[in-house]
Amino acid sequence: MSYLDAVRSAFDALRVNPTRSILTVLGIIIGVAAVILVVAIGSGAREVVVSRIKSLGSNLLVIEPGSRTSSGVRIAESGGRITEDDAEALLAELPSVQYAVPTVKGGVQAVRGSRNWPTVVYGVGDGFLEAHDWPLTEGRPFDPDELTAGRLVALIGQTTARRLFDDADPLGASVRVQDTNFTVVGLLSRKGQTTSGKDQDDAILVPLHAAKRRVVGSNPINPRAVESILVKVGDGYDMHAAQADVQDLLRARHHVAPGEDDDFSVENLDDVLSIKDASTKAFATLVAAIASVSLLVGGIGIMNIMLVSVLERVREIGIRMAVGARRADIMSQFLIESAALSVAGGALGLVIGIVAAIVTAQLAGWPAIISPFAIALAIGSSLAVGLGFGFYPARRAAALDPIEALRRD
Repeated sequence: MSYLDAVRSAFDALRVNPTRSILTVLGIIIGVAAVILVVAIGSGAREVVVSRIKSLGSNLLVIEPGSRTSSGVRIAESGGRITEDDAEALLAELPSVQYAVPTVKGGVQAVRGSRNWPTVVYGVGDGFLEAHDWPLTEGRPFDPDELTAGRLVALIGQTTARRLFDDADPLGASVRVQDTNFTVVGLLSRKGQTTSGKDQDDAILVPLHAAKRRVVGSNPINPRAVESILVKVGDGYDMHAAQADVQDLLRARHHVAPGEDDDFSVENLDDVLSIKDASTKAFATLVAAIASVSLLVGGIGIMNIMLVSVLERVREIGIRMAVGARRADIMSQFLIESAALSVAGGALGLVIGIVAAIVTAQLAGWPAIISPFAIALAIGSSLAVGLGFGFYPARRAAALDPIEALRRD
């Protein structure tokens, strides 16, 4: 019997008893579908996470006030420990720092004519757009004089612009933020959501000193205090080394004694990406492990049905041996039938997995990335299960004595 005849025989067996065949390969179907679904959705989720973190900007450190320890007790820091002076020192003293941008923010009501929209205003220093890799689609950025003097000018995000202006051109228009009118000089490009689901485009940017003076107010203890400093590390510098340099400089400026906790925090967005990526991979590995159990169960089902098939076809095996079939031919036939069963289940599981991945991705709002590697992995796994679990039944069939087999009814 040729390999082609063995394949035809295998699919004939599938057609003879389709219910038994489907039940036999059900574990393979579930396992392969799960592999495709996990890889596709996991890759899509990772793509969303990576794109959202990268939308914040590349090579970024975020410095925020921390807490201090007093008599072994950590207490909130209220003295405005992060200041504009810190930002200036970081930029002046550390060659790895390309931009150090002090920022403040606050929730506000923005009003344009009869339209009223709650949004977030950010008071920003020089270099904010460059640090965030945030270009403008229309208009111009703040000029140095506007930043220094705290002029009443604003850049608005896409969501805020749509809520306040619909399709009208916002450039040159006046927007009232709290009780102050700001002139719109630029429209920010679309950024999308952060990893926490926050809409970055729902924002208004104004000069830092204008925000302190007219919108969010200044810290009563230290008027130079800010809520955070955005540090962009220059290309070619190691992020962790730059982070250590930033921490050392701020500890020296804040007179933090050796052994004491920092009164600030420095978050490395590259580390955030790595942590989230590791979490996604861990989840995918867990589900893949569950899928492998389904493949194992499917393999046991195939081995069981192939053993039944050997018992049902003992006389047939004896006749084939009697007319010249070698033991290797019998073994190849049953291995091919087992592999055909498994691959058929794998193909059906592949189709189900792709459909499920597309539907799930649409409901979740992220892409389903179905890679050729995932397809090859799924089919390869099903083939390996078929050959692995079909080996014992095939060997048992090949080991039958032809004389004893012919005596069977």
